[in-house]
Order: sequence, then C-alpha cells, then structure tokens
Amino acid sequence: MNKEETTQNQTEAELNEETVDTAVEEEVQEDNITEESVEEILTEEQQRIQELELKLEEASQKNLRLQADYDNFRRRTREEQAASLKYKSQSLLEQLLPALDNFERALKTEATNEQTQTLIQGMEMVYRQLADALKQEGLTEVPTVGEKFDPNMHQAVMQVEDSEYESNTVIEELQKGYMLKDRVIRPAMVKVNA
Repeated sequence: MNKEETTQNQTEAELNEETVDTAVEEEVQEDNITEESVEEILTEEQQRIQELELKLEEASQKNLRLQADYDNFRRRTREEQAASLKYKSQSLLEQLLPALDNFERALKTEATNEQTQTLIQGMEMVYRQLADALKQEGLTEVPTVGEKFDPNMHQAVMQVEDSEYESNTVIEELQKGYMLKDRVIRPAMVKVNA
C-alpha cells in the first residue's frame, strides 16, 4: 500500500466518521423534533377531545330539554282533550238556559180553567224531561238562599240590611245560576244581606 492509498483511506475513514456523526446528530434532532411534535399533536388532540366532549354534553342537554318539552306538550294535549270532553256540551247548555228559565216562569202561572191546567201539566212533563237531560250532562243549580255570598258563583244585584240573616249571606235568588260539573257557566243573580 502506498502513501497515497493510505491517505485516501484515512480521508475516506474521516469522511465516513463525519457522515456517521452528522447522521447521528440529525437522528437525535429528528428524535427531539418528533418528541416535540408528538407532544404538540397530543395536546391538540386532547383539546379536540375536550371540545367534542363539551359538544356531546351540550347535545345531550339539548336532547333532554327537547324530550321534556315534548312530554309536557303531550301532557297538556291530554289535559286539554279531557277538558274538552268534560265540557263539550257547555255551549249547548248555555243556549238552553234561557228556555229553561222561560219554562219555570210559565209553570208559575196559575191555571184558571181545565184547559189551562192540562196545558200546564204537559209543560211540566216537558220541563222535567229537559231538566233530567241537562242533569245527565252534568248541569246543576248553584246553591243560593242561606249560603255565604261567593263572587265566583253569585252575582249580587241587590244589597239589603236584614237582621234575620248574617252579614254577606244570600237572602233571595232573583235568577238561577248553573254549573256544568265543577265550572260555573252562569252565576246566580242574588240579593245579599249587608
């Protein structure tokens, strides 16, 4: 081996050593970059996971509110339907009340002869049938004379002072009041003791 070859081999060995050193340094830098990048990516992914969990929680809460709203809607609808069925005849009954009043007034007249007496008896039968049909629908009279005045059930049209009755007591009924089941459809017109 000559001197030239030896120098060349040494130069190649030095170059190889430098190349290996450079490669090792680059690998170490890549490892550092990779570790930093991985940490960065992990942090970003954790933030993304937190955001998605937050969105999921919001969506779950929204879903619960919608479900509650829907349940409330169904409950209200059932209650409205039940009330509608319960008071379905209210409009008809309100229209029949004046006819019922007229029957009662007509029946208070005195018969002057046999023909009038027969007519009044026929009217009494029709009145009883009508009153029974209305009662079956849930129509009842509002209690009045002797009762405490209740502005929800009575309409005071006169006020007098009578020592026989307690204060704020109904002493006379001027027009009957009616209730349909538990709802007042016409308050009774009454005279109240002061």
